[in-house]
Amino acid sequence: MFSDNKKPRTMTELGGQPNRIEKNTKIKGDIISEADLRIDGKLDGNVKTSGKVVIGKGGYIHGKVECVNADIEGSFNGELLVSDLLSLKASAVIEGTVSVTKLAVEPGATFNASCTMKGKGGVSTSSSSSTTTSSSASSASSGSSYKQPLSTSTSGSAKAS
Repeated sequence: MFSDNKKPRTMTELGGQPNRIEKNTKIKGDIISEADLRIDGKLDGNVKTSGKVVIGKGGYIHGKVECVNADIEGSFNGELLVSDLLSLKASAVIEGTVSVTKLAVEPGATFNASCTMKGKGGVSTSSSSSTTTSSSASSASSGSSYKQPLSTSTSGSAKAS
């Protein structure tokens, strides 16, 4: 019961417990965390995490976000740097500049951003687009071209070179 042979407790998750900013919460400032972050409220500032950022349907971020993965249902305006996968849900609205390795876009998402995609060998492709997806989902992974066509319903264009 009181022996000295106790093993120290270890956290099962690398970054600890996920952080949440609930709806009706407004934050002005920067957030730095090793854990995942979910935002259902409003954030005017920068986020840096070695985890995943989720912007819920009613969530909004205005600023710079640096993360490994991101799932966006709400709105984002600013600079978005995702080192792996960015997933845009149908209700997502993105404006600004985006840098990703992999991109998945559901039909209905609004993507008004200058986008840079980084490939496996550090090769990057870039495009400037004003796109609202409509009839088919599009996704792009690392490489120099899109594997599926991107269907647009606005007057912008999306391309990779």
